[in-house]
Amino acid sequence: MKILSVNAGSSSFKFQAYEMPEAKVLISGNFERIGEEGSFYSFKINGEKIKKEADLKSHEDAFNILMEELIENKVVEDLNEIKGVGHRVVQGGTKYDKSVIIDESVIKDIEEYSVLAPLHNPAGIMGIRASQEVIPNAINVAVFDTAFHQTISPENYIYPLPYELMEKYKIRKYGYHGTSHKYVSEKMNEILGRTDTKLITCHLGSGASISAIKNGKCINTSMGLTPNSGLMMGTRCGDIDATIVTYMINSLGMTAEEVDKMMNKQSGLLGVSGKSNDARDIEAGVVEGDERCILAHNMFVRKVINHIAMYYMELGGCDAIVFTAGIGERSVPIREDILEHLSVLGVKYSKEKNQIQSEIGCVTTEDSSIPVYVIPTDEEFMIAKDTYDLAI
Repeated sequence: MKILSVNAGSSSFKFQAYEMPEAKVLISGNFERIGEEGSFYSFKINGEKIKKEADLKSHEDAFNILMEELIENKVVEDLNEIKGVGHRVVQGGTKYDKSVIIDESVIKDIEEYSVLAPLHNPAGIMGIRASQEVIPNAINVAVFDTAFHQTISPENYIYPLPYELMEKYKIRKYGYHGTSHKYVSEKMNEILGRTDTKLITCHLGSGASISAIKNGKCINTSMGLTPNSGLMMGTRCGDIDATIVTYMINSLGMTAEEVDKMMNKQSGLLGVSGKSNDARDIEAGVVEGDERCILAHNMFVRKVINHIAMYYMELGGCDAIVFTAGIGERSVPIREDILEHLSVLGVKYSKEKNQIQSEIGCVTTEDSSIPVYVIPTDEEFMIAKDTYDLAI
């Protein structure tokens, strides 16, 4: 059965087609700068990487081009061969603790939850609508980032605000990147050969979060009501003193919208460095001796180790730590600095082992108190798996 996994961002559209249940990847790629000048797409098929320019005014344009490429590259002879399309949906609230087949009521819920994920949920709906239009016979499935975190206890998901805010308005921690945390934790348990484990999974990318996972269930995670909490990220500030918001509104004359834009799109690595939101650019700046890049690097590392230490205590120990996502999988210098700081917990790493990038591997020595692994995440596979299970 052919299944298509879709991950629609505000101006991007990642995809991967599988033959299920064998999980054979047929094609994978990404449409970028949708609705902007200089839009293009790239894909990989049969080991070959191909990049093309295209005028992408909407997600539907991207979806239509994808369908053309599937036929042209003989992934399918007829679009009806695609039996299911799985969509990453960032925010599913408390209603969805697992993936579901999409109908109009589900779309309505996703729209209502858009206030909690304004950059992501509307893009997800665009991807769903495009799929329904172009492949009307396929089953569409929503795979929620928040679902894996529904096992978090009230002590961890309720904010110390008036309780009525949680009861009436559902203001609480939801957590994000759940599909990624679930995938790498399951892979880690396979490596350890057991499921009664205490794991700390670090999804470090432009968006970043850390989760504490006990016996396969999430007990805490760094992101909260929205994806702009917890760690410092590419353009997001993460945790700050909440009164900074009212200070900027009352004393600096900023509007709530301006403050929100600043905290989500102008902060983090970009805001501190003044140079870039890309960790690769920050690393280059560190090598060049750029003081603000060094500061941004050190701040990011400090936020990560603080959360690892907090979750180590909450779990009552740790059987393994996992790095994943763009920075976690590929940034050797950032991993090294984090590992250096974890020596207080008895973590010992190998500089040689830590050179790995985007492949599964252990970066610690045999006498390390905690094994630390790099495990590339595969959200697209998890989306395809849930879609296949619901489509058969």
